[in-house]
Amino acid sequence: MSPKSFKRLKPYLFLLPALFFLAVFTYFPILNAFKTSLFKLNLDFPKGEFAWFENYRILLASSTFRQVISNSLFYSFSTIIIGFTLSLFLAIQLDKNIKLKGFYKVILFYPTMIPMAAAALIWMWIFMPMYGVLDYYLGKLGFASHNWLNDPNLALGCLVVVGVWKRLGYYVLFFLAGLQNIPSSLNEAATIDGANPVQRFFVITLPMISSFSFFVFITSIIDSLQAVDQVYIMTQGGPFESTNLLVYYIYENGFKYWNRGLGSAMTSVLTIFLLIVTVVIFKTVGKKVYYESER
Repeated sequence: MSPKSFKRLKPYLFLLPALFFLAVFTYFPILNAFKTSLFKLNLDFPKGEFAWFENYRILLASSTFRQVISNSLFYSFSTIIIGFTLSLFLAIQLDKNIKLKGFYKVILFYPTMIPMAAAALIWMWIFMPMYGVLDYYLGKLGFASHNWLNDPNLALGCLVVVGVWKRLGYYVLFFLAGLQNIPSSLNEAATIDGANPVQRFFVITLPMISSFSFFVFITSIIDSLQAVDQVYIMTQGGPFESTNLLVYYIYENGFKYWNRGLGSAMTSVLTIFLLIVTVVIFKTVGKKVYYESER
């Protein structure tokens, strides 16, 4: 091999270890899951029987699967909108010259460092009827005790609260980094020209932190659709499937009921959905993102 050819090949050699692990731990499991989804592979068919798209037909006909999809979309939209808006608001407040700024940063970021399993246990104690922290203080205000996690109308909302609380500090950190990257001269010039805070926010702040917002948006979508720990610990999909989310439903079918074919079909649906959403977002919103290197 000539030195010139080796020089061209050298960058790919450095990438080879990363590509190897990506292929083994990402691409191969995805392809294997799609292959398994084409088989009846459960307790009735332990060796597997080729069934084409029968597992997908079963999913489309299942009312439980439709309920799980509805739950997942509600959870995803709620955590994304609330988490994105609240984290941006808190980052803007922390970007100002306020007292105890470091203390507030620690308080906000601390939940991010707690494992989701531990966070779920903390919130189970908070939502515990009669003896929980929430019911205790609501009782002081004259409200009756409520079984939060066993109420079909409230249980999913409780999981949304846990999801937002857990990731809030992580998103605040990125927004704060973006806000501190904005030259102060831009806001000063806009103020001199008579722009009010709302105008400065939409004309200067949002466009300047669009790359950070885009990262938070993509990350929050992926996180929200992969929620499983809090479901397993706090509700196990109940009551009446009202908190059953897609990844937990995949776990139930694949490992609890040992229906690997159906579980793989749901895994393939989730993978394809995430791929489509990611491509659409990059092709639409991604084109409007401002990067500092573009100046």
